[in-house]
Amino acid sequence: MNRPPITLDKAFYRSVPLPCPYLDNFTEQRIFTFIDEDDSPLLVDLLSRSGFRRSQNTIYRPQCEGCSACVPVRAKADDFTPRSSLKRIKKANRDLAATLVEARAGEENYALFTAYVRSRHGDGDMALMDFGDFQEMIEITPVETRLAEFRDYEGNLIGACLTDMMSDGLSAVYSFFDPKESHRSLGNYMIIWLIEETRRMALPHTYLGYWIENCQKMSYKTRFTPQEHLVEGQWLLWNEQK
Repeated sequence: MNRPPITLDKAFYRSVPLPCPYLDNFTEQRIFTFIDEDDSPLLVDLLSRSGFRRSQNTIYRPQCEGCSACVPVRAKADDFTPRSSLKRIKKANRDLAATLVEARAGEENYALFTAYVRSRHGDGDMALMDFGDFQEMIEITPVETRLAEFRDYEGNLIGACLTDMMSDGLSAVYSFFDPKESHRSLGNYMIIWLIEETRRMALPHTYLGYWIENCQKMSYKTRFTPQEHLVEGQWLLWNEQK
């Protein structure tokens, strides 16, 4: 099969400085570019493997003045073995049915998203998103994207994860779940499932976004080992950083 050529003949832009949402007294800046239907999906793969993340039809990475705290993280699916705490989470959710479906916005997943952001991020911009905003987040994508849906035994949707299908694995874009089901630790469970689904697909990596060592909100990502961190352009096993 002839593959389209990969080109980096793209215009990259730098965002204006804004308060960092993760570290107090820091500012955040990003470099980003727009991905359109004429771009090869392999270009998105290449940028993702270089530490970029996708949001709708843009792909970005942090490039902040005097700070390099954001570290791209990916789990090694073939070698993933849940530690005891993750085994308990997996057992607590064994009644759920999980499937990858077409990435489409609807009343059901919008209601779930709204309940989640109002509970977890009620003072943020995402809590103000209407259905049109949500539809754009879910459906505007230049690559093959799916929703991982998690349903209880009655068929109720209680969790979902927007997931990009990459040539070397799955990339978790955004997840949300029913705040009334917090006892299930669904955020962790969805990552467990994605890693195991990556392995079932015979692919090596599950991309988990960015990790910041001194940010409590991101500490959960280190539970999914073995994992690699992108450091100075190289993916290295996390324990090599210690």
